[in-house]
Amino acid sequence: MKYCSECGTKLILKECAIDGEVPYCPTCKQFRFPVFNSAISTIIFNPTKDKILLIKQYGKDFNVLVAGYITKGENAKETLIREIKEEVSLNVVEYTYNDNEYYQPSNTLMHNYAVVVDSEDFKLTNEVDEAHWYSIEESRKEIKQGSLAHSFLERYLKKQQ
Repeated sequence: MKYCSECGTKLILKECAIDGEVPYCPTCKQFRFPVFNSAISTIIFNPTKDKILLIKQYGKDFNVLVAGYITKGENAKETLIREIKEEVSLNVVEYTYNDNEYYQPSNTLMHNYAVVVDSEDFKLTNEVDEAHWYSIEESRKEIKQGSLAHSFLERYLKKQQ
């Protein structure tokens, strides 16, 4: 970030208490801390918790978790419920927080949850190309290897042992 997002003035580095040198706008007289996106991703379990729903999107040929950006004024729980409803038309019965990780390619802090939905009868929307229920072991193989989604799934399953 080189310019103030409020007034456009070129930022300077200024000492900020315990944070060290931080970009500062001399016009607004405000520190401008780095800005990043926030999003959720979710491991969706069927009602009996023995299957996981994976999706394919945007013409890609690999499985991922349902995910979406947290919009202004919305909290993570609201986003979680909205994204699952928007992408696969399912209702959340229960949810637990799993983990989070910063994802550099999209400058996003991704918050991951595990949820249980009320039914296996999903309906695809225009945001999803395909969706399938997989056993827990199958989902480990079917999810895109090396992806953040895969990492979240493995971390969650390790906690359950």
